[in-house]
Amino acid sequence: MVFTVYTIEMAYARMRELQEMANRSRAHQPSASKRAAAKRPAKKR
Repeated sequence: MVFTVYTIEMAYARMRELQEMANRSRAHQPSASKRAAAKRPAKKR
């Protein structure tokens, strides 16, 4: 069997990459934060 070495560092780097892409694609959509806020349940006080 061949095991691919996939370290935490590699996974973290990939996660950061995806996060940056997501942030860039959101940059020109001003209503994105409002949509995200609508999906989030209200805080219980």
